Amino acid sequence: MTFEKILKDLKNKVYYPIYFLHGEEAFFIDQISNFIQKNVLDAQEKELNQMVLYGKDTDIKQVISAAKRFPMMASQQVIIVKEAQHLAQIDLLSSYAEKPLKSTILVFCYKYKKIDGRLKVSKILKKNHVLFESKKLYDNQVPKWIADYVSSKSYKIDAQLTMMLAESLGSNISNIANELEKLFISLEKGQEITPNDISNKIGIHRDYNIFELNRALGKKDIMKSNRIINHFASDTKTYPILMVIPMLFNYFTNIMTIYVVKDKSKNSIASALSVHPFFVGEYLTAFKNYPYGKLVKIISYLKDYDLKAKGVNNNSTSEGELMKELIFKILH
Repeated sequence: MTFEKILKDLKNKVYYPIYFLHGEEAFFIDQISNFIQKNVLDAQEKELNQMVLYGKDTDIKQVISAAKRFPMMASQQVIIVKEAQHLAQIDLLSSYAEKPLKSTILVFCYKYKKIDGRLKVSKILKKNHVLFESKKLYDNQVPKWIADYVSSKSYKIDAQLTMMLAESLGSNISNIANELEKLFISLEKGQEITPNDISNKIGIHRDYNIFELNRALGKKDIMKSNRIINHFASDTKTYPILMVIPMLFNYFTNIMTIYVVKDKSKNSIASALSVHPFFVGEYLTAFKNYPYGKLVKIISYLKDYDLKAKGVNNNSTSEGELMKELIFKILH
């Protein structure tokens, strides 16, 4: 069952006896469990019929015992088990999962790992309950997620700014959501997010960010590239080299991919790179400016400077100077 389907069912008061939420991405697990915690019971019902347990402080037998209790002066009770990944002997849940108490909604927040699919309980959960794997998004999925999230909150954002946010904030969805919430506080519903909003509230400068650096490098705009990297070098806490290098690596490997795409149409390239067609023009400009052999060298430079940034074969060169050297080699 998908994240969207689970939330839709919950909003329509379609409940399942057990929600087992597991996987690497904490954000989706938190969204589902928080919705259940806030919305299934009213304030009075929560006092007697809602319980939050923690995997480090309890065991599976105590969880099952609590789940078998009947609600008091309510039609349902809600039990949420946070940090459920710390529970031992999770397969003991099997017998309860086969015959759950219909009046109990039991939620497991099993974060940063997956339950073993070979276990008996996994098969029962998958067949009769909600077994939801919260997967981390791939980098190329993040811009669309940002656009959808902004839209779901009744705000607007253009495709270029979603790319800038994705490039600058990475793929940690919880972090991105927190940063976007900072924006929403100062905006009216329906308002469009601007570069100034992002600069003022999130701290991503409209002219000095990894998105603009990639664009300048793609155009081989030496002056702009140097201006941006000098800004990065002056503030390595905000722009650490170990954040910059992976993003440059993704950008230049995308350019290399164009060389092996037979159909050089905009839609075909967009599909191969998993980007919005809006950005294909910029990639094609870079494609024309960087022969394949040069791209191979750039990938080698990026790997080399990644090691140097981690202290390999580098005893004294500062992070800022390493970034300047790297950009010089990419451009020349």
